[in-house]
Amino acid sequence: MTSEDTTSNGPLSGLRVLELGHFIAAPFCTRVLADLGADVIKVEPPGRGDPVRTWGEMPEGHKSSVWWSVHGRNKQSVTVDLKKPEGIQLVKELIKHADAVVENFKPGQLAKWGLGPDDITAVNGEAIIVQISGYGQSGPNYKRAAFGVIGEAVGGLRHLTGYPDNVSDLPPVRTGVSIGDSVAGLYGVIGLLAALFEKNAGRGQPGRRVDVALTESVLSLLEGCLPEYGYSDKIRQPQGSTIRTTAPSNAYPSSDGRWFLIGGNSDALYKRLCEAMERPELVTDPRYIDNPNRVNNAESLDAEIAAWTRKHTLAELEILVADADIPSSRIFDMADIAVDEQFLARGMVQSIDDPRLGKVLHPGVVPRMSGGPAGKVRWTGPDIGQHNENVLRDLLGMSEAEIARMKEEGII
Repeated sequence: MTSEDTTSNGPLSGLRVLELGHFIAAPFCTRVLADLGADVIKVEPPGRGDPVRTWGEMPEGHKSSVWWSVHGRNKQSVTVDLKKPEGIQLVKELIKHADAVVENFKPGQLAKWGLGPDDITAVNGEAIIVQISGYGQSGPNYKRAAFGVIGEAVGGLRHLTGYPDNVSDLPPVRTGVSIGDSVAGLYGVIGLLAALFEKNAGRGQPGRRVDVALTESVLSLLEGCLPEYGYSDKIRQPQGSTIRTTAPSNAYPSSDGRWFLIGGNSDALYKRLCEAMERPELVTDPRYIDNPNRVNNAESLDAEIAAWTRKHTLAELEILVADADIPSSRIFDMADIAVDEQFLARGMVQSIDDPRLGKVLHPGVVPRMSGGPAGKVRWTGPDIGQHNENVLRDLLGMSEAEIARMKEEGII
């Protein structure tokens, strides 16, 4: 790949970000930035690269998973051994050319290697530093190790993902993806862009540090749970597939064994649902006359709706409820998503040529802006160290001989 291939005309074109990240949170943050046009240089260990390269489905004979095609896309991969002094010095040279540094090592680890925030600021006083960790960079637990699942547990989300105790005694379930890491990564993006705006507006301090905790990122999503507890000592409990504050809103069975979600979350929507069910008497039933009464009698109301949905196939329900203009949907799996006309029309499902794997389905770039998507897939997840020569030669001005020596000595 040539240096011309790494150019971008996205909204973040011209922003250079150095990623000292691994696994999910920091790499997710920088992937979003790269999708929007930022020049992201990812530093990986020589030989094996980021451990997340081996997560998910591994094609035979490959060093990186199918997931890596997306997780590493639009980034330049540079290998550096951070346990060698010359490797540390090389990273510092890269920092000199960066507008921001994003990292998610355990607090204190990079400082031990001479790459802590003070070291970064000493090299480049203007660079924004985004640090993503389990518990943040301060507090009694800041040194504790954590992954996204721990963030979900400590942040309160895992307490809510399951069914009430009287329904199931199975442990709370995870969401199926590393939501804690991804949310923290998004907050990293927000913090970096806020610091950049502040800097460009001539306000604040240069070299602003952005401190993102997995636990706090998850907690921030729990809407009214904390104020409710503070006000009345009530702890919100798992609700399964329902919503505690409104009804009807649940997953209902179809006659062909599928689940269908209906959100009749207002008086008008509920009335239209009753009309679609040909049960107008339910509109004026005192048990369901308004939302507070529907919530208090949600179990019996759900039974009425389920008795109706069981008479229809999933395809029939989709037509009946959509014709009534009620929020509803089947539960999509990836096979549904891959052929969905709405996703396809907006470029949210894209077939991308990956030089390692051939055609790979990628999610598109979010968000869209005037004229279309805010960015594009410029290239898929690169091989380990694929951009060593480009970056070291073109950005740092190193000679071919010097690059070859560093490679031979295992520095890159």
